[in-house]
Amino acid sequence: MQEIPVFLFTGFMDSGKTSLIRETLFENEFGKGQKTLILMCEDGDIELDEGKLASIGAKLVMIDSVEELTRERLHELHVSHKPDQVFIEYNGTWELAPLLEMDSMDGWTIVQTLTTVDATTYEMYLNNMRTMMLEQFFISDVVIFNRCEENTPKAKFRRSVKAKNRKAQIVYERSDGTLDENYQEELPYDMSAKELDITDADYGIWYLDAMDNPKKYVGKQVHFLAQVYKPKGKMKSDVFVPGRFAMTCCAEDIQFVGFKCKYDKAETLEHRSWIDITAEVRYEFAIEYKGKGPVLYVVEVKPAEKPMDELVYFS
Repeated sequence: MQEIPVFLFTGFMDSGKTSLIRETLFENEFGKGQKTLILMCEDGDIELDEGKLASIGAKLVMIDSVEELTRERLHELHVSHKPDQVFIEYNGTWELAPLLEMDSMDGWTIVQTLTTVDATTYEMYLNNMRTMMLEQFFISDVVIFNRCEENTPKAKFRRSVKAKNRKAQIVYERSDGTLDENYQEELPYDMSAKELDITDADYGIWYLDAMDNPKKYVGKQVHFLAQVYKPKGKMKSDVFVPGRFAMTCCAEDIQFVGFKCKYDKAETLEHRSWIDITAEVRYEFAIEYKGKGPVLYVVEVKPAEKPMDELVYFS
């Protein structure tokens, strides 16, 4: 069975999905010479010219409700249009599960998911429709924040995405359509220092940056308050995970985030106990990371009292 690549565009209405599709097809000439089927699941302010689409072998089909996204309906479209590739502009208020469950039907395979976000309204949506917004981030390969201004809190936006999907690529687009390709997040600690003192408030920021850019921490010592993860019989005697429970979006979405750590006295540490740890960062292969990543080597460990707020945050 021939694989039909499906490109999924998610995001709320007026976030720029249609503009991105139009730019991809006409300006970037993506899939030139191929038959493209576009499934439009909402009717926004920006429209695609069907006559212009026809000139490049593209066909537009409206999907009016999530109930229409059945295996039978998609099979019917596959047979009638015989597409070489499929673009789906998904409705930002629909659950993604019905669509994802039909991946690979008739060879249709989602090969890339792009999420567009209007930076001027993002915080409002995040406050009022958080679960729906973060569901889109969870499956996205690329998140595009458009309409960015000088005062757009890009670091805050980045962390909110990375907390749900660390592998997602993040793009910032200015109001004039140009890309901010030189953006670098300012870290709240001094990277020129040999030892980094990571506060509770900065732990989430450090965790995300160290996982994304582990090589820049190699050779540095880090000092932080941590909880021990070492359940009996599940880890080697000289390994444990110092980390913290972090809230990624809401009270129902709390996860433990930490680093693999080598310590010859790891057996003496009690699971879920609190420690004050200083460790050196190295970059090594670890099964837990399914590749290379930051591995800590203990310099000093001391017992510690649990903090008033045991959770850390990514904001």
